[in-house]
Amino acid sequence: MTAPTFNLERLIRANVAQLKPYSSARDEFKDFHEDMVFLDANENPFENGVNRYPDPQQLTLKQHLSSLKRVPVDQILLGNGSDEVLDLLFRAFCEPKQDNVITLPPTYGMYGVLAATNDIANREVLLSEDFQPQVAKILDQADHQTKILFLCSPNNPTANSFKAEAIEVLLQNFKGLVVVDEAYIDFSPEESWTTKLQQYPNLVVTQTLSKAYGLAGIRLGICYASAAIISILNKIKPPYNVNELTQKRALERVLDDKKVQGEINTILKERDALSKVLLQVNFVEKVYPSEANFILAKVDDANKRYDQLIKKGIVVRNRSSQALCENTLRFTVGTTTENEKLITALKELV
Repeated sequence: MTAPTFNLERLIRANVAQLKPYSSARDEFKDFHEDMVFLDANENPFENGVNRYPDPQQLTLKQHLSSLKRVPVDQILLGNGSDEVLDLLFRAFCEPKQDNVITLPPTYGMYGVLAATNDIANREVLLSEDFQPQVAKILDQADHQTKILFLCSPNNPTANSFKAEAIEVLLQNFKGLVVVDEAYIDFSPEESWTTKLQQYPNLVVTQTLSKAYGLAGIRLGICYASAAIISILNKIKPPYNVNELTQKRALERVLDDKKVQGEINTILKERDALSKVLLQVNFVEKVYPSEANFILAKVDDANKRYDQLIKKGIVVRNRSSQALCENTLRFTVGTTTENEKLITALKELV
């Protein structure tokens, strides 16, 4: 089934729909030849590797991502980290002081921050006790001004994937955009929702090279959606939002798929081993199943255990302030050496 009553035009902010996008020098002329002289972009002419503006559409990188993910180039948008991609969605589709979005705590905190930054109401619908979307409550909270629903799957900080059946019901019945944030999809056995883009015109999938690809430092976020949605986001994105160094480094990593997959396999192996050890620690009350590169664990006293680990030189994340996460710590899966140091510290606390 598809989303039967989806109307993209209804969602677009009026000023964005009427906006004439900025046209950069490299948008107007792209046909590079080695012997050509470029005097159109007010660049410094002295060659140093980065004196020229980067490709504003990142075409070479998009072509390789298109081949890897099997998504057409015109259905891909790249951003300065996933946070820029998410912010563009707010700015393109949500009218300040009028519209609202729905988020599902506990979840990635930037959804709420971006909503507040853009003056958009954030309607929170808690996950169930087993960290799954409460579909009926979500649909009940939605109205004509509800523009976006954010689903983080696998979810941060709970590390679980949402059931496909629930997401499908939401895609079929939610009248706005359904954004599935797949920052951790490479660590999950679940199929990416990018395979459903042609089936659901209201589906938006975001991914990142910060996690499985190990490129958090270059800030590269990816958005997959219909060509119509991508076209709208391209209207408002900064002209050169992904710099030349980021594009080159990302391309190198994307092309080294064998090495990336090897690292993912190592992380998965370490994750499973660490989960088993955590279960043996006497102050750990529960270890939640993980489909990400981190593990959420419930402990007797999260503040106390967090401080104790800090004193031993181990930095984890205390997630106790989030809904349904009282007395929980989040452990990112490190290298074998780092995980051994964590295990040693935990045993010493016992």
